[in-house]
Amino acid sequence: HVQLVESGGDTVQPGGSLRLSCVASGRRGSNTLIGWFRQAPGKEREGVASIDTKDDSTYYEPTIRDRFTISQDNARNTVYLQMNSLIPEDTATYYCASGSWSRWWRENLRAERYTHWGQGTQVTVS
Repeated sequence: HVQLVESGGDTVQPGGSLRLSCVASGRRGSNTLIGWFRQAPGKEREGVASIDTKDDSTYYEPTIRDRFTISQDNARNTVYLQMNSLIPEDTATYYCASGSWSRWWRENLRAERYTHWGQGTQVTVS
């Protein structure tokens, strides 16, 4: 089965930028979707962005799409999340996960759709 490892989390000042990486290994089968989620203390896990690795289709939570960009490097089996203009409300543990694509864009940001998860990387904006 697929294994996912995140990296790139750090502490940055408001207005700063970070790039998170998610390296995937193992057999994905029909799970062509890679998503980024985040969870702040006391809050539910929320979908941030996802990408269909078959065709580069991307999906974003509307409130962050102007600041965050998801992309992939197939040669490195890596999906990136570029985060710009960071604000304190972006502070959370960020997870990447693999799941199966849906024709309904909102479904591609639902955690229940994803079956394999990384261990998370901490982003603190302060």
